[in-house]
Amino acid sequence: MRIGISCYPTFGGSGVVATELAMALATGGDEVHIISYALPSRLSMLCGNLDNSDLAPGPQLYSNLHFHQVGVTHYPLFEYPPYSLALATAMVEVARHQQLDLMHVHYAVPNAVSAVLARQIMAPAPLPVVTTLHGTDITLVGNDPNYLETTRFGIVESDAVTAVSDWLLKATRETFTVDKPIEVVPNFIDPARYERFADRPGARRWASQEERTLIHISNFRPVKRVLDVIETFHRVLQQLPCRLLLVGDGPDRAKVDKRCRELGICDSITFIGNLPLVEEVLVGGDLFLLPSDAESFGLSALEALACKVPVIGAAAGGLPEVVTHGETGFLLPVGDVDGMARAALELLTDKERHREFGERARQQALERFSQDVVVEQYREIYRGVLG
Repeated sequence: MRIGISCYPTFGGSGVVATELAMALATGGDEVHIISYALPSRLSMLCGNLDNSDLAPGPQLYSNLHFHQVGVTHYPLFEYPPYSLALATAMVEVARHQQLDLMHVHYAVPNAVSAVLARQIMAPAPLPVVTTLHGTDITLVGNDPNYLETTRFGIVESDAVTAVSDWLLKATRETFTVDKPIEVVPNFIDPARYERFADRPGARRWASQEERTLIHISNFRPVKRVLDVIETFHRVLQQLPCRLLLVGDGPDRAKVDKRCRELGICDSITFIGNLPLVEEVLVGGDLFLLPSDAESFGLSALEALACKVPVIGAAAGGLPEVVTHGETGFLLPVGDVDGMARAALELLTDKERHREFGERARQQALERFSQDVVVEQYREIYRGVLG
């Protein structure tokens, strides 16, 4: 198949999943064309040189994986450049010249609407649209009154729609009152990626021999409750030597810095910043903290599980579909930093139980979220919209 994939190129989960899917499809022999305003972060670590719009095959890339950059022209007339129209135009151009069979868009706003517009421009030539909903495109951006109706339109007009969790499917139905069939296709992991790092020090590079390592990865937005991470870590630090590794960046970074100084624990926290290959940090870690208000899925938690790192998180959103409470981690009520600290200490002070949690975490990640199984689910959906 010749497949177009449109996504945001940033470090967020939707872009990571879209890029991993593109690479898996290309590995399986499909011709894949990624369309975005910049090279996705996950690809930027793997590719060689850019030759026009194509990725020169690096050690893990293939000649049938291509990138097409969306150009947005800045005219004095436009206070805000119309990216959604430029994206639709790019989709049409790529679909026509590369003879795409379908367009798979990740994140509803504006990708789904742009793809539907591109399909209409292409008519009568067919261009089926598959839309994958990832979370904030439904719970935050999509339900904003300024975007709600266009988001609903993009969902309803898509030829097939998927959501990354049962929780997100239900949230979509409640928010947009749509009865369109939506199939749950979870996020996935490539086991080989984590196996390549299994023998490396990973998180241990930033910690002394006696320190246990706690890790958090996010975009530091309010919904991630990074201050709860700090409070939980502070309570654990009072009981045993440990280090907190913070991967990512975002609007709450200044608040985190301020709270660290107030608690006097800055020397025990390492800010690593954005990192495309998170397994470089997760391998060798002891615990992963994810106390978010609501994760639509929790891709970073799945990546932690794949690295044998138990998860301490909030029992909200789609995270309970990823982390099995009492087996691969512990899930507490949102905001319960005392409970999260107790759960963390329970595992960190019991070496054998911690090892068992880590082994089960890896096992369940492979059994329930294997790349081969999930990618085949997408291929089945593609075959469905192609008739």
